[in-house]
Parts: sequence; structure tokens; C-alpha cells
Amino acid sequence: MFFLPLYHNLAGARCLVIGAGTTAVRKIRWLLRAEADIEVISPDVSPAIKALANAGKLKVTTAVFDPGQVTPDLRLIISATNNRDVNRFVYDAAIKAGVLVNCVDQPDLCTFIFPAIVDRSPILIAITSMGNAPTLARVVRGWIEAQLSPNLGKLADLARSLRDRVKIELPSVDARKAFWETLFRSAAAESAMQGNLGDAKTKAEAMLTATTSTETGGVPQASVALIGAGPGDPELITLKALRLIQSADVILYDKLANPAILDYARRDAELEFVGKQGPKPGSPPTRPDNRGNQQFSINDAIIGHARAGRNVVRLKGGDPFIYGRGGEEMEQVLEAGFEVIMVPGITAALGAASYAGIPLTYRNLSQSVRFVTGHRVENVVNLDWPEMGRRDQTLVIYMGLVGLPTILAKLIEHGCEVERPAALIENATWPEQRVIVATVSTLADMAAAAEVTGPSVVIIGDVVAKRKS
Repeated sequence: MFFLPLYHNLAGARCLVIGAGTTAVRKIRWLLRAEADIEVISPDVSPAIKALANAGKLKVTTAVFDPGQVTPDLRLIISATNNRDVNRFVYDAAIKAGVLVNCVDQPDLCTFIFPAIVDRSPILIAITSMGNAPTLARVVRGWIEAQLSPNLGKLADLARSLRDRVKIELPSVDARKAFWETLFRSAAAESAMQGNLGDAKTKAEAMLTATTSTETGGVPQASVALIGAGPGDPELITLKALRLIQSADVILYDKLANPAILDYARRDAELEFVGKQGPKPGSPPTRPDNRGNQQFSINDAIIGHARAGRNVVRLKGGDPFIYGRGGEEMEQVLEAGFEVIMVPGITAALGAASYAGIPLTYRNLSQSVRFVTGHRVENVVNLDWPEMGRRDQTLVIYMGLVGLPTILAKLIEHGCEVERPAALIENATWPEQRVIVATVSTLADMAAAAEVTGPSVVIIGDVVAKRKS
């Protein structure tokens, strides 16, 4: 049986509900949203429906259903009873009077059905299984809801406020379509979905002016988003990150971002690898001189794409603001005159610790966590080694694989106990994750014996002993 999806205006329309239990309440809520004129007929009425009647929201008739109560002026009837004979009685009366009817969970006794609804008013999405699998429809609704911002309706409000002006200033249908598509992926859209419609409208109007200006050549205003890709597992990115990735024109990604995340991008999106080359195990713990130049090239690429009117996503492993140079990229983009959308990611320390089963803090063991980077271990005079080796804290070392022997030796030299638990997590949260548990005195040798070469996080502290292997 095929049901054609339709959206009805029920404001002021007479609607009849047979039954007054939990199922009836669920249907009545939607009729109330539609501002329908509701009458409930049932010999027994639930407290919830009584409360609605007392509040003047609907009318209740305490009686057994009678076919004479079905009149042609009714718009629709819902039979929310568990009695199939009653439902058949209601259905026959509705068909005779030419009134739409729904007998809940009985598709063969329906001329309309209720879909599972994703409500982002005024955006409304209906999902139906044609009555074959209502639970599946609800599950699909959950999948869709997970993809959509709760404030998506604010974006529709922004569009409504601009619609007349856009029609006047962009007479071409293609030009209007291009503008709206650009707007809905812009910083103006982000402001709208954060509830700041005033700021969103200001940005959107500036975009419209730029689009129609001969001085700009019609190049639309771009958006730039710096997004944390998390430590590896693609399911750890945020919903906001997913939405921006799906709408990006170009994605600049580094080697720590899981390539599977790029599968979320549009098919026509440009994917540009901008991973930097750093020191490798077995090499001196120094940074090649060209790493700074590589960062400058990345900054230039982000800004160049933005100036071309593209919506840019800079996808960075972990979190952009924790050893990711996201602050530098943000400054450069802002100086170039573009706004930046910042989307945090789960940083490597949190992902590694969680997936390895190591709590970073634990009552009576560790009351604080210290993050350090191992890339500058050669500058030992700049590090407070005694403070880093405190017993009551957890020490997390990013990018410490190359200099691991030196780091651990310095900690021991400045008072850290040789038997303090320590762990190295390689390829954290990836399917190939490995965890090496040792002590401060043995971890470097165990890592070398295991031939660790992948991105690694080192965790030092008594909390490591809490891991259940």
C-alpha cells in the first residue's frame, strides 16, 4: 500500500479522536501543534487528556463511539483504541462520510498515516515505512536527527527575512540558487543556528551586497572552518564538524586526520593534503627547518581558497588548539579579513586515555593533568622537570616518541621514581591501536623493541596502573 506524503493545514479544522489513552495523547500533541479543533470521544479518559480539556485545549465527550458522531464537516478521525472491532466501526463510518481516517497500527484501516517526524520547525521531515515497520521509521528518524542542528529552523527564519530582497537584487533563478547555497554554508548560517539572527542577517546582507557588486566580480563571501578531526576514530567528530565537512568546497587535511572522515565530504569537494613532515624515530629530536615554511604554505592555501569564494575546512588531527597550530592559522585568516568558525575536536590525550582504559584523573591518585610536547625536548633548560615529575599529577606527552629515552631519563634525573607506571599508546582510537604498559625506566626500551613508529601519546602516572588489560 502506497501513502503519498502530504502536509496539511489543520488550523481550526474539526478533528475527532476515538480513545483517550497514551496512544491518543501522542497523536493529540501533533494536532495541538497544528491548532486543530479537537474532540475526544471515550468512555474512559486519562488524566493527561482531562488536564488538556480543563485547560481549554480540546473537548471531551465521555461516551462510547457512535457512527452518528461522524459528520462530513470533520477533517479527519483518529481511532487510538486497541479494539479492532471498534476501529473497523470507526473506519467504516469515516469512509461513508468521506472523512480521512487513521486507525493506529492498522494500515489496512487507514486513509492516512502518521509518519515519524523530525521537527526543526519550520523545517519538518516526515519518514514513513508505509505502515510496514513503524519502529524502523522511528530509528531512521533518529539517524536523521543526529545529522541536523537543533537550531536548523533559525536558518529558515534567516532565509525568510531575506527572501524578498534576494528576489529583487538577484532576478536570475540560477543566481538566487547559488546565493542561497553559499549562504547556508557560511558564517552567517552559523550565527543563525547559534540564535544570533541579528548578526546572521548583517553577515548575510554583506554577502548579498558582495554578490551583486561589480567591484567584487560577483565572488561570494567565503567561510573558513578550523575543525578538530579527533584522534582517529571518525565517529568521534562532532555533529557540527560533520555538517561543515559535508558543505565544504575544499578540505585541507593533515596526516593525523583519518581519511575515512573525508568520505563525508561532497563528491565535488576538493581534497588537499597538507600534512607536514616531522622528525622520525631514529633521527635527532630536532625539527627540520622547513616545518615553518610548510605552515606558511598551509596558511596561504587556506586564505587563497577563501579569497576565491570557497567554503574552506581545515581538518586537523585531534584538537586545533592543542599542539595543532590552530591559533596561528586562526590569526592569519582573521588578519586576511575572513571570519573563522572554530570546531573543537577530541584531543589525542583524551582519546588515547579513554580507548586504552586509563583514567587521566583519579581520586587520591591524580588531581591534575599536564600536557607537554616532546618536540622540544632538546631545549631542556626550558622545562621544569621536577614539576613535571610530581607524583600527584598525570603527565601526558604529545609527539614524544623520537625523544622518549631523553625525556624519561630527565624525569628520573629530577626525582621521578623509576617504577612509576607509564604507558605509550600508538595510533590511538584507530583499529590498529597498540598499548604498551611499562614503567618510567623501561618504557623506552619496550617501545623500541615493539618497533613503534606510528603517532604516539605517552602517559605517566599512577593512573596507568588502573588500566584493565
